Amino acid sequence: MGLFGFFKSQFIEVIEWTDSSTNTLVYRFPVQGNEIKMGAELTVRESQVAIFVNEGEIADVFGPGRHLLWTQNMPILTKLKSWKHGFNSPFKAEVYFVNTKQFINQKWGTSNPIMMRDSDFGIIRLRGYGIYSYRVSEPTVFLRELFGTNASYDTSNIEEQLKKMILSGLTDLFAESKIPALDLAMHYDELSTLGKEKMEERFSKFGFAITSLYIENLSLPAEVEQAMDKRTSMGVIGDLGQYQQFQAAEALREAARNEGGGLAGAGAGLGAGAALGGMMTNAFTGNNQQANTPNPTNAQSDKINCPHCNELILADAKFCKECGKSVQTKKVPCINCQAEINKDAKFCGECGTKQETEKTCGKCGHKNALHAKFCGDCGESL
Repeated sequence: MGLFGFFKSQFIEVIEWTDSSTNTLVYRFPVQGNEIKMGAELTVRESQVAIFVNEGEIADVFGPGRHLLWTQNMPILTKLKSWKHGFNSPFKAEVYFVNTKQFINQKWGTSNPIMMRDSDFGIIRLRGYGIYSYRVSEPTVFLRELFGTNASYDTSNIEEQLKKMILSGLTDLFAESKIPALDLAMHYDELSTLGKEKMEERFSKFGFAITSLYIENLSLPAEVEQAMDKRTSMGVIGDLGQYQQFQAAEALREAARNEGGGLAGAGAGLGAGAALGGMMTNAFTGNNQQANTPNPTNAQSDKINCPHCNELILADAKFCKECGKSVQTKKVPCINCQAEINKDAKFCGECGTKQETEKTCGKCGHKNALHAKFCGDCGESL
């Protein structure tokens, strides 16, 4: 080898990686065109793993610590290169440092709303966002499945893939949970834990371990939230008649403050006074009128649909006026909690107990009445 060739191919005596970034997953040590000196010093810091690759094949893996490179601590590379014992010449190999620390504060969110069926609002569109963290748990699996031959690899290269995996799993989890939208906030912790467990197997296929997953917020569309705000406002107002009286009193006070000038002002004041007087009369007598006027809503609620022809009939009617069939459903007590249920019900709507109509003898298989204590065929105790 000439002098020029010697300087072109220097021997590497120290191999290490000082990570100055916050999101690098893999770093390839620059050994291209150079050879590693046998007996070179390899320094692997905490939360790092060094992997030697020979001609595209993963060889020896080194954990944290200071290592002197000899054939004794590179058994796989020694075998792949067919080195004899005591080999002391420089060699060529690729060295990759894999970062095994936790990558925290990785964000996920719904780019499109999740369609769900809710018990209170029917079909709704749900949006959500949160954070998760992960680390490389199997460096060789990660190197084989994702990294390839790049010079470096950071979290942005895998971010979209992981985010879509999380959204797919959480969408399935939210739908299966059947938790009403109004109660989702009180189950964030439980859903986060279940979501993390659901993701573990998916992450492990890439050599990752998901260390945490948190749901920060789940929200409904703006129009649904506005409807909820209106319903809340009506609950705060309470009695509508009293609220009308309060509004009328406020209007009178504002009219008294607004003093008009001249004859036109006096006429306007008289007109306003007459109008406000009518408002006050209606407001203060509204309760009596409401009490004397039949409420169409209540009258409507006193009616039910015939189970046979769907005709609207009175709730206490015994027969349908349209088809003439009986509409009274016979009630019987539940065999477990004694709650009243329909005679032909198979399960109790209160405690969920299956309603058995007969007992089977365990000895002879004879069918007996539900409340029988002994078998009518063989006399065996039931």
